[in-house]
Amino acid sequence: MRFAFIDAEKAQFTVRVLRRTLAVAPSGYYAWRQRPASARAVRDAQLTLQVRMAHAESRQTYGRLRLQRALQSRGSRVGDKRVRRLMRAAQLVARGRRRFRLTTDSAHAQPLAPNHLARRFTVAQPNRVWIADITAVSTRDGWCYLAVVLDLYSRRVVGWAVDRRLETRIVLTALQRALTTRRVRPGVVHHSDRGSQYVSAAYQQALALHRMVASMSRPGNCWDNAPVESFFAGLKTEARPTEGWGT
Repeated sequence: MRFAFIDAEKAQFTVRVLRRTLAVAPSGYYAWRQRPASARAVRDAQLTLQVRMAHAESRQTYGRLRLQRALQSRGSRVGDKRVRRLMRAAQLVARGRRRFRLTTDSAHAQPLAPNHLARRFTVAQPNRVWIADITAVSTRDGWCYLAVVLDLYSRRVVGWAVDRRLETRIVLTALQRALTTRRVRPGVVHHSDRGSQYVSAAYQQALALHRMVASMSRPGNCWDNAPVESFFAGLKTEARPTEGWGT
């Protein structure tokens, strides 16, 4: 199959580069060229290239079934067993999610805000509801934390911050960046969980200074802030770099 792949790709790369990359001896390749390639071998080489491309585009997160669907969506009729065989031959594996680290500490005596959002996730205009949360990120250099503020109308990040420590300053930095990016009027609803960073006096004072309305999820209910949870899930599985991070 490696010989067929070289033959299929020699228009894009030199044969010499392809041989070295695939560890193919010159004598073996040129001897193969003297023999007519089977249609199956040529098709395997073409599909292998498509599988590699789809796997790379997914940031190495797609497994066998999702790669099969990706190829089928592009017009390639390929079965489950064939994709499994091609992945094994190309040494492709899906990168799964890594271990979990707790980011919400609700064991505090700070005042709490009611749930003004109440799962009304459809917003008619921008800068009416902002949602915020923190997630843990495992990198090659250790753990760090990512805080974001999303505009619920567009689901776009309007403020963010990264820090090694899970302290109030990370959420304050994300909020200040959002306020710098967007001009907001009094009455913007700011929804978060009940974590100690968000209920802290410093954070609540920042919300009050800009006359924002604090709203918080019910205890232990991640669905009350589902859009930002969905954003983090997508970030970690689809949009993460090919190396170095993800929980």
